[in-house]
Amino acid sequence: MSAPREPRPSTLAQSLDTIRTIAWMKETARQARAESRVIGFVPTMGALHAGHLSLVERARRDCDPVIASIFVNPKQFGPKEDFAKYPRTLEKDAAKLAAAGVGALFLPEAAEMYPAGFATYVNVEGLSERLEGRTRPGHFCGVTTVVLKLLEIVQPTFAYFGRKDAQQARLITIMARDLNLDTQIVLGPIVREGDGLAMSSRNAYLSAEERRAAAVVQRALAAAGDEVRAGVRDVLRLQEAMQRVLAAEPLARVDYAEIVDAATFEPVLRVARPAYVLLAAYLGRTRLIDNMFIEPVAEGADEFAIQL
Repeated sequence: MSAPREPRPSTLAQSLDTIRTIAWMKETARQARAESRVIGFVPTMGALHAGHLSLVERARRDCDPVIASIFVNPKQFGPKEDFAKYPRTLEKDAAKLAAAGVGALFLPEAAEMYPAGFATYVNVEGLSERLEGRTRPGHFCGVTTVVLKLLEIVQPTFAYFGRKDAQQARLITIMARDLNLDTQIVLGPIVREGDGLAMSSRNAYLSAEERRAAAVVQRALAAAGDEVRAGVRDVLRLQEAMQRVLAAEPLARVDYAEIVDAATFEPVLRVARPAYVLLAAYLGRTRLIDNMFIEPVAEGADEFAIQL
């Protein structure tokens, strides 16, 4: 017997079960588990693009049912950040999810997720305060708190996240490990526009001129990748290669360009093991992040594979 359904607005995609309360979401997931079905979960903040849909596609290969969520989480936005203007395109998003084969959409309100008196937060110490955490204090505490809540509500076997925010992906993986969650975290590759710009909901903020200039972010990462392929392992030289490319674009203002150990996200002086090249830059008032993953092709090898 299928789980009872909540009433849903007629304007949302009719083939998509829309669930607005935690109790109903738990009951829907509970019945799926009782039927020994493998639940895949794709949490999002909406404004969906091909990157999100690639995670849905991966989830559909592994799982049935696939559940997605749309929740613009106020706890991960700072007081001067863009919560109020964050793009909200619910009707289009619901249609995309329905077309992609998602079985149910969890669509809670903030008051449902954070009722009066809410006072419990989750923090991954150390890593949460570096890089993105240094620029956006409290951001990752908000991320890990909402992700833990969502995973507890849906109880999926697999949960799917993109690699574009590599630090966030690592934090969520660590949290799931440290708290002994049953959910397996699955990371999907970065999906890019034709000019190399990583797909992001915030790309919609860019003016036409800024959008043209934004491709410099990927070009800077690619320049570091070219140096690695040429045998350069010194981090300062790799950073210099990125900075040369970035300096040639007057609309780009660099926040950080770092190379870190892929497991600890501690800075490294030399590339000798799996590492991330992390880049954050402003194009006008829009802050973009991107990364490149570097790993040895074999244990102990000095040849590296590069994933942009």
